[in-house]
Amino acid sequence: MDVIPAIDIRDGRCVRLGAHGDYERETVYGVDPVAIAQHWAGLGATRLHVVDLDAAKEGRPVNDALIRRIVTELSIRVQVAGGVRDHAAIHRWADAGADRIVIGTLAVEHPELIEKAMVKHQDKISIAVDARGGKAAVKGWLEVTDTTVEPFIRDMAQRGARHFVYTDIGREGTMQHPDFGHVESIARVIADAAESPDGYAPMIYSGGITSIDDIVTLMRFNIEGVISGTALYDGSIDLGAAQAATLQA
Repeated sequence: MDVIPAIDIRDGRCVRLGAHGDYERETVYGVDPVAIAQHWAGLGATRLHVVDLDAAKEGRPVNDALIRRIVTELSIRVQVAGGVRDHAAIHRWADAGADRIVIGTLAVEHPELIEKAMVKHQDKISIAVDARGGKAAVKGWLEVTDTTVEPFIRDMAQRGARHFVYTDIGREGTMQHPDFGHVESIARVIADAAESPDGYAPMIYSGGITSIDDIVTLMRFNIEGVISGTALYDGSIDLGAAQAATLQA
């Protein structure tokens, strides 16, 4: 299972938003996101989760040049997220060499376009399931829709989705640990939707991961990976130790 550092970019800097994705509160962890990406790669990260927070909020490219540098200059897998609202953006990131293109708002608001995009980019597209109170949130988590999470997952799988990133917004940035029962339930939904014969859930989880013990517990649900932000940046989780724990569990 991958332990994936998050690099959230706002105003050209590497930041972490306040709990639950609060744009009014942020902590700056570096003025050079490319250097931060190189730092995590140097510590052994095999994949990065890079989010353009400005694009997610505004619905247009903002920090593309910085993210493109991370994608092209590093020799590890990079999944990009934030503001991917049309086919042009999907094609642009695919051509740039992104390992995964994470799509949330577009999938909720125009699911038929996701089905069309799957024809060419199925292996690269990952559906963001940003959940608040059982409903999908969009536009940088600023709006909660009437779209219920579980039917949304099943619909995306029927339209060809093969990868999911599930974020529990209520736990994001809180350092309060995941709701393991809930994560297990969602993993089962995704495994069933993906018709996985061995129960494997093609899902990357994010939200409230506070310790290496959290990561080891999440491994039991047979998921693809976990994204960690605050816990890695404040030193609560050591990346190398976390990776070692996943190999030993």
